Amino acid sequence: MSTYAIGDLQGCYTELQELLDTINFDPARDRLWFTGDLVNRGPDSLACLRFAVEHEFCATTVLGNHDLHLLAVALGIRPAGRKDTFEKILTSPDSNELLHWMRHQPLMVRDQETGFCMLHAGLFPSWSIALALDLAAEVEDTLRGDRHQDFMKVMYGNEPEHWSESLRDFDRQRCVVNCFTRMRYLDEKGHMNYSEKGPPGSQSKHLIPWYRYPDRKSAKQKIVFGHWSTVYLGDESNFTDYNVYPLDTGCLWGGKLSALRLEDETWFSVPSHQPATMKK
Repeated sequence: MSTYAIGDLQGCYTELQELLDTINFDPARDRLWFTGDLVNRGPDSLACLRFAVEHEFCATTVLGNHDLHLLAVALGIRPAGRKDTFEKILTSPDSNELLHWMRHQPLMVRDQETGFCMLHAGLFPSWSIALALDLAAEVEDTLRGDRHQDFMKVMYGNEPEHWSESLRDFDRQRCVVNCFTRMRYLDEKGHMNYSEKGPPGSQSKHLIPWYRYPDRKSAKQKIVFGHWSTVYLGDESNFTDYNVYPLDTGCLWGGKLSALRLEDETWFSVPSHQPATMKK
């Protein structure tokens, strides 16, 4: 049995099928990990979402920011954006089942056998893995429960920008969601920065990639994540020195769709069929 962690799909279903052929994926034998953002912007979000649901017996998915955005649009909490590609999902006959499934997916998982964790974006440096899993579970309980609509109405927003144990209720959970689904850079005080989206080396001098933050408590844990499609365009070449494995290689932007076999850390990738818009 092999476990393949796959970067952000964002509706790139054709590339997913080609990648699965490349790794000789066998659902009776292998497992898949999806780093979140199954949907949006790409050509076939509905097929990607249906694939994950149909293979939930062998596939694990964490929530990304685009997945949460779909849920908010479906609830009428947020309007669909000009570039969003949710219409086929929202009008499909199985829409309710698909959205229910998505709302019940985790923000973070840990696998004892491979020694890896998976999340979509990042972790606060003060969080241990145990604390991060506990905080993820708090939000997961809310998203799966009767208060999910109340939370999603106030989920959007950039504050609080930093973690504190004194945070309570929805402020606390908004901070957790932003960390797990939006984080790239932190400033010297540990505050999240949402405006910088470029690769390491292009950021303002006071900003630090989350995985390079000094004394990060999760530094000894191997972590796969997505979200940051430009991360490979920067000056970083030693991600494994930080025990992190960024898997979003920009398929949506004309890059590649990539997978990491967790058991031996072997990489696989297929070229994107999308227009090339990634620039170094």
